[in-house]
Amino acid sequence: MDACITPYPDVSSPEEVAGGKLKPFPERLHAVPPRIASGSVPGVSVETYQEDNQKWTKHVDAYRKINRLIDSGRYRNILDMNAGLGGFAVALDSSKLWVMNVIPTIAEKNTLGVIYERGLIGIYHDWCEAFSTYPRTYDLIHANGLFSLYQDKCSLEDVQLEMDRILSPEGAVIFRDEVDVLIKVKKITAGMRWDTKMVDHEDGPLIPEKELVAVKQYWVEGGNSTAA
Repeated sequence: MDACITPYPDVSSPEEVAGGKLKPFPERLHAVPPRIASGSVPGVSVETYQEDNQKWTKHVDAYRKINRLIDSGRYRNILDMNAGLGGFAVALDSSKLWVMNVIPTIAEKNTLGVIYERGLIGIYHDWCEAFSTYPRTYDLIHANGLFSLYQDKCSLEDVQLEMDRILSPEGAVIFRDEVDVLIKVKKITAGMRWDTKMVDHEDGPLIPEKELVAVKQYWVEGGNSTAA
């Protein structure tokens, strides 16, 4: 059986993968993944990878101004529904947070390998279907461009109801998308009785991409509710 068992990596030295060597954690979070350095991900170069990191650092700084609970310990389990290169998770840069990075099966680029090489956890999923959450729910959900991706694939109402199911009471969602898509999303969240706030892109109101922040209300007996 020895020949059939993959040996554990030598923790005293960087792991080797097909495209080269991985830096030890946490340095690998910011290092160029071997498969990007070797050009194995079509459409993603070292330059675009670095630009993506800078973009998400900027976006997450803006999120922190909108939602001051991000670094408070209130959110422990976080879900990134369209993770791309994992820049959102890396930009959070907190040992208090655990992020599940999801690559939609219909995404233009297959970047799950990049997620792994950065030392992050991730999976594939089709958001037209139910998402397995055992044994946890999520305190914060991030949906970047997700509804533009799925608006012609399945019902946006079904996707949002699934988000409601897996979101903890008083948990929050950050939607980032084109404004016309977010207007549709906002109408659905109103029917779900989420508290919402539309925010301009951090570069100004003329940018068509906006942010919609929603908080799931906590319902109690008697029809009253509270919100975070």
